[in-house]
Amino acid sequence: MEKIPRKYLVPTAIIDSDHELIIHYARDTIGDSKDPIEQAVKLYYAVRDGIWYDPYYPFYLPGHYRASNVLKSGRGYCVCKASLLCALGRACKIPSRVGFADVRNHLATKQLLEFIGSNLFVYHGFTEFCLDGKWVKATPAFNSELCQRHKVLPLEFNGREDSIFHPYNLERKQFMEYVTFHGTYHDIPVDTIVGAWEEAYGKDRVKEWIEDLDRAKGKPVADFRSEEIWDR
Repeated sequence: MEKIPRKYLVPTAIIDSDHELIIHYARDTIGDSKDPIEQAVKLYYAVRDGIWYDPYYPFYLPGHYRASNVLKSGRGYCVCKASLLCALGRACKIPSRVGFADVRNHLATKQLLEFIGSNLFVYHGFTEFCLDGKWVKATPAFNSELCQRHKVLPLEFNGREDSIFHPYNLERKQFMEYVTFHGTYHDIPVDTIVGAWEEAYGKDRVKEWIEDLDRAKGKPVADFRSEEIWDR
């Protein structure tokens, strides 16, 4: 195993693993555990189910992804949750980084698909931990309650194997398809993400999203939990 670069262990302005809230939350979550794999698993489930998945969460400023802010808000979309999980890992001295991929969502809400204008979700985010000498993917995006509603088994993580979205839901209908992987980063590349969204969905549409979020002043612009599930 090659030496782990220090950048995967230290805080950034966004992945603020040195923030008091992050440190305390990490310690409370892992309890007395000394095993990095067990710690990573506990952190994963805390973020998966403790932070509500909200695809309408703000996305265009570094502060929107700052781990301590996501923890305070209790909600965020996949990249926000990946940022938080990454910060918690670093707070426990587990080498951690974020990864990105374009995914095609074959089962989502009617309103969300109309909002985005596509079933291709670009720069979907996940976390990678270095555990037992190898990098392992952990995807904490969908909390268990949402999975039940969408008839999808909650995504489990054992710290030894990659955990990415199941390709099918419980009814054997295609759910998530990974289209393109964009690699891993030590920090959240906000400008890259926004640029990719503008290219995929159109600059005017993204500008309208930003204007709506600015007007909302931090309040949710839609309630994903109450939306109609629509199988395309």
